[in-house]
Amino acid sequence: MPPTSPLGGRTAVVTGAARGIGALLAHALSERGMRLALLGLEDEELRAVAAGLPGPAAAFSADVRDPEAVARAARQAEERFGPSSVVVANAGIAAGGPYLDGAVRTWRDVLDVNLGGSAVTAHAFLPGLLRTRGYYLQVTSLAALTPSPLLAAYCASKAGAEMLAHCLRTEYAPRGVGVGVAYFNWADTDMIRAADTTEALHALRSRLPGPAGATAPAAEVAARLARGIERRARSVYAQPWLRLARAGRALAPWAMGPLTSYLFGSAGPGAAGPATGPLGAGGRAARRTGGR
Repeated sequence: MPPTSPLGGRTAVVTGAARGIGALLAHALSERGMRLALLGLEDEELRAVAAGLPGPAAAFSADVRDPEAVARAARQAEERFGPSSVVVANAGIAAGGPYLDGAVRTWRDVLDVNLGGSAVTAHAFLPGLLRTRGYYLQVTSLAALTPSPLLAAYCASKAGAEMLAHCLRTEYAPRGVGVGVAYFNWADTDMIRAADTTEALHALRSRLPGPAGATAPAAEVAARLARGIERRARSVYAQPWLRLARAGRALAPWAMGPLTSYLFGSAGPGAAGPATGPLGAGGRAARRTGGR
């Protein structure tokens, strides 16, 4: 544990902690002396992550789309570790492809997990955060700032989750709860690696200019999130250049039309390849449970 960390001896909750950014962030917070409550769908993977942490940790099975399951996990986590001082709404899935080609079930899955799941998480854990005057971090993406071809449901869900966090701040900051929003672009996770195996999303990422198409190491992203949590930051940028993207968000809807034409030509993004289902192991787990 860093000797000056303000997090030591406190409890953190991380959703979507079975792998990727969630698992790495749990490790970074555990190293800072926190007790970890890990929430997710995949029991075996969650238990393995908990067992590998350097400090006290436990896994709690819960689908973030299920208010009763998340409320039960919140009660169990508090009984085990006490009220949470940090809650990270990290659970998320993605799917891509031309909007009209995608199945209604797929974009509902994306919206239900990324936006609905964040709302359920906040509702279950805010009472504890009010008692500890704690900190809530909503994980979003560049997709919350910039419309993108082939990612309509993902962009809508992340923009909604960002606004949810801003609304929570307006209500609960006066009562001592800090609320932050984390932004990152492509990171080296199972979900992004799965995206790269699809024709549509590989075509999109490979054509993006400059850092917009680059992949950041997942451990680096998690470390930046952990430092943001220590500072109770209002905004956390996993890649520094995302500050510029946020500053220019008002221009993004106008800029993306010409950029899309440049990236895909006269055929448009609809010719980039077929729509995908939910991506990666986390997406498959969400599809299997179907919110129940």
